[in-house]
Amino acid sequence: MNFSLEQLQAFVATVETGSFSAAGRRLGKAQSSVSAAVANLEVDLDNVLFGRDSRYPKLTEEGERLLAEAYLILERCEHFFGVAKSLSEGVESRLVLAVDDLYPSEWLARLLDEFDNLFPSVELELLLPIMEDVSRLILEKRADLGIMWSQEDLPSAINFHTLGWIPLKMVCSPEHEIANKLVSWEDLKRYRQLIVATRNESKEKSRLRVAADVWWVESQWVIIELVQRNLGWALVPEHIILNALKDGSLVSPKLDFDKHSWPVAVELVWHKEKPLGTAGTWLKQAVIALDQQL
Repeated sequence: MNFSLEQLQAFVATVETGSFSAAGRRLGKAQSSVSAAVANLEVDLDNVLFGRDSRYPKLTEEGERLLAEAYLILERCEHFFGVAKSLSEGVESRLVLAVDDLYPSEWLARLLDEFDNLFPSVELELLLPIMEDVSRLILEKRADLGIMWSQEDLPSAINFHTLGWIPLKMVCSPEHEIANKLVSWEDLKRYRQLIVATRNESKEKSRLRVAADVWWVESQWVIIELVQRNLGWALVPEHIILNALKDGSLVSPKLDFDKHSWPVAVELVWHKEKPLGTAGTWLKQAVIALDQQL
């Protein structure tokens, strides 16, 4: 069996236009060339694709089934040529993006939606580490770009651009002892705090520690579940807990020492010695531009 792309194109064009002559006009070929291509395809496949007992070709049952496969083959060929074209234009074949939970997923989804429209052939790997684990991936050149909360001691090999500030809110369960009172700094010290943290020991890990009694958790989302079960209070990104505050499963008590949320700076980071291709450069600039708009 040895069919060609030209034969498949002639087959599909004939189905879509309804005749060999119309298919020839679409493909810029003579009618005889198209009908010959389809006839040869039938021989190569050992299946009759069209019934020819009427003025216009009509798909057979076999033709109906093989048409779906023809579409798949032609679509993958278009993708193949698209990848080749992107590579010839300096677009990387693969990009790894590491993003902390701190960064709003709605913003990220908006960026990647546009990225997909511009670079559909780029294979993307999205990693979701936390805190300085992002910078470690960049430092080890395992990620091309990272979005993370600002690190006080950023390695010198890493470049950064400050994107802005993400507010953290103090939350607890409605059943917690401090849920319905004006909360002091000393109150926060007395009760268990749930803190997002990486596995390594660093001062970044303890930056937001207030209480003497803490549980270290590797996920903001798990922290929310634990807080809802009244296992402690926590400082979490405001965008993550909006729905929980609305439905009453979490509360954010008034604080007598601060009327505002705790802001945490967010940075875009990349390795100085790992050059970005066309897609990575676009994504870097798009992240910066998006945060300037918000």
